[in-house]
Amino acid sequence: MGTNDANHMWDEFCDRLREAGRTLIDEAAPQDPFNQAEGVRYLIRLLRYASINSIEYSDPFYPQFTNALDPHMKCKIGADNPDNIYMRANVSGKYRYRISGTRGTVPLLTFGSKANRYHIDGTMASTGELHGDDIPVDADGRFSFIASKDRPESGAWLPLADDTTNITGRQSFQDRSSEIPAEVAIELIDEEPRPAPLDPDRFARQLDLVTAFVRGTAQTFSTWTKMFMARPNELPDWGQDFFQQAGGDPTIFYIHGYWDLAEDEAWVIETEVPDCEYWNFVLQNWWMESLDHDRMNTYINNHTGKLNPDGTLTIVVSAKDPGFGNWISTGFHRQGTALLRWVKADHHPLPTCKVIKI
Repeated sequence: MGTNDANHMWDEFCDRLREAGRTLIDEAAPQDPFNQAEGVRYLIRLLRYASINSIEYSDPFYPQFTNALDPHMKCKIGADNPDNIYMRANVSGKYRYRISGTRGTVPLLTFGSKANRYHIDGTMASTGELHGDDIPVDADGRFSFIASKDRPESGAWLPLADDTTNITGRQSFQDRSSEIPAEVAIELIDEEPRPAPLDPDRFARQLDLVTAFVRGTAQTFSTWTKMFMARPNELPDWGQDFFQQAGGDPTIFYIHGYWDLAEDEAWVIETEVPDCEYWNFVLQNWWMESLDHDRMNTYINNHTGKLNPDGTLTIVVSAKDPGFGNWISTGFHRQGTALLRWVKADHHPLPTCKVIKI
């Protein structure tokens, strides 16, 4: 590859990345400087995530779990969960892998194999699921299972398919101060190929994947927000299949919404709480990034939330403390998105919502 080819590759990369910025000027997106700056930052975060997973850790022969999507490291995508450690490793359905590690004490640990089509149609289809309860743990707290197309003769198994592109994992905490995260590693079982130099043609395709991911992801969640805007200050069931197609966990019931409040208004959310392993409520900006939960009270879960005497839950979203319920700060925002998750619940109640003056 000559200098001119390299310049052309770079120019094409920049041009395609520029196309992703069209999300910023969508007529539905807020155009004030604050929200637009958050939008530019969001695109840069998407670029970081895409380059890590499509270039640096992209080889299915040398898989490694990354934590590129980390709400505490300021990488936030598609209604990210502040309680989660998100793990991701690129794999291929053609090969077999062993996932192993120490279980820790984190309450929820799940794995899923996915066919990533975010850069094509905004979907990430499940090709296999394995939950912590189905993974044996020995007396030393260690676990191991196989990920492959064909079921192994014994032990836990995560199914792969011909079009599987990655394995994702979720560790969901309730109290990070006292719970120990799992340590997880992945290795190729089949014979590894010999190291090879950077392939210019393959690298060009990786660059295409990077820009396609940034553009496709930004468009996907912009479309979600615009859908939620049709029913402001509500938390309805939009249909769970819709969210599962984007890579959702099948054990989670997702209740998304859009909020739009004046400085003297509060969004009051009241709901029954089902019998479930875990729940949380998270406030997000227009771009569907969780708000600054490390510095402000912008989310709660079943560990921090206070129930009413009758066992119901009252959440109050507002710019200032209303003096009742579980207050969630709007974090300097006037509008945005929100998500209530019920995990492994015996049923899925939908909240009632209203806007009041405070």
